[in-house]
Amino acid sequence: MTAVAGRLARGCLIGQVRIGGGAPVVVQSMTNTDTADVLATAMQCADLARAGSELVRITVNTPEAAAAVPKIRDHLDKMGCAVPLIGDFHYNGHRLLTEHPACAEALAKYRINPGNVGFGRKKDEQFAQMVELACKYDKPVRIGVNWGSLDQELLARIMDENSRRPQPLDATEVMRHAMVTSALESAAKAEEVGLAGDRIILSCKVSSVQDLIAIYRELARRADYALHLGLTEAGMGSKGIVASTAALAVLLQEGIGDTIRISLTPEPGGSRTQEVIVAQEILQTMGLRAFTPMVAACPGCGRTTSTLFQELAGEVQDFVRARMPEWKLHYDGAENMTLAVMGCIVNGPGESKHANIGISLPGTGEAPSAPVYEDGEKTVTLKGDNIAGEFKDIIERYVRRTYKKKLPA
Repeated sequence: MTAVAGRLARGCLIGQVRIGGGAPVVVQSMTNTDTADVLATAMQCADLARAGSELVRITVNTPEAAAAVPKIRDHLDKMGCAVPLIGDFHYNGHRLLTEHPACAEALAKYRINPGNVGFGRKKDEQFAQMVELACKYDKPVRIGVNWGSLDQELLARIMDENSRRPQPLDATEVMRHAMVTSALESAAKAEEVGLAGDRIILSCKVSSVQDLIAIYRELARRADYALHLGLTEAGMGSKGIVASTAALAVLLQEGIGDTIRISLTPEPGGSRTQEVIVAQEILQTMGLRAFTPMVAACPGCGRTTSTLFQELAGEVQDFVRARMPEWKLHYDGAENMTLAVMGCIVNGPGESKHANIGISLPGTGEAPSAPVYEDGEKTVTLKGDNIAGEFKDIIERYVRRTYKKKLPA
């Protein structure tokens, strides 16, 4: 994978997953089940982990949810799923962690929002209490600032300071400054309470692309804590994917960011795992990580009136994604394999030769045959009604033949 030179954050261990300190950028996701429903939450955590999520965040908002957390952890362990669980706390986290020590122990990390950990005099007390619990149970903490719940006392203070400046900042600049200040002051307080700097992760989430980029650049300039990236409330479908990619790609290219989450709103009845796939594809297309073989495919034109190549491209991508968990267990490097499914003779053979395995399907008016290339060499021409099945068999054989088989643990 291509290395991107940039910021080196302090390393932090979350369960067995390392973030920062030069480690690869880690993919995180979040459940949308009622955490009190142990089975539903455990199953969704497992689904997200199987899709490739390396950390999973769950809501811990009630005594019932807190009591369910160790049962969820136990259920996952019995399923052979070791994905670390992150507890998402708002308002009452200090009380839930105190009253449910098994929950505090089962979680791998706590997420604290300094804007709603408490209000008035209780805010500092309850924040300190959560940090003390993190120290007691040796858990890292993400201090997650969100512009929808920004600390109003801090914002008022910064606005007052701004009014006395010879050249006051505009409203956008004040908001950005307040977000960064909230994160850094909260991190300083956490260290004063006793939490080590390498146990702190920061995030400052907004839903505006330009604001997110500006805020994280400032965070990265002013501190070396590990940073979690995400565009909050990114939205549904293509809008959410495009907005998240536009923001995160800029920062990742600058070496900013140690974990990412794509906050997509699922389609009604849609899979929660879509956010994991998008996060992986952002990192893989940028050359930062390799998760599963990627399929290059042409967009189609007047030469490709048949839908065969489109159907095959989708079928092949689904096939390699489904096979990757097993390949990852048994073969080193299969995730780096490249595939091409092309629709006609114009670019088909050339693109196919550039991939590890490529197929050039017949376009309109072309001979009904599909040459297959492996590592630049034509190896076979497929014909008939079972091109998809035969091509998947070729991919399977290529993996077994090309990638080194792992030794049994």
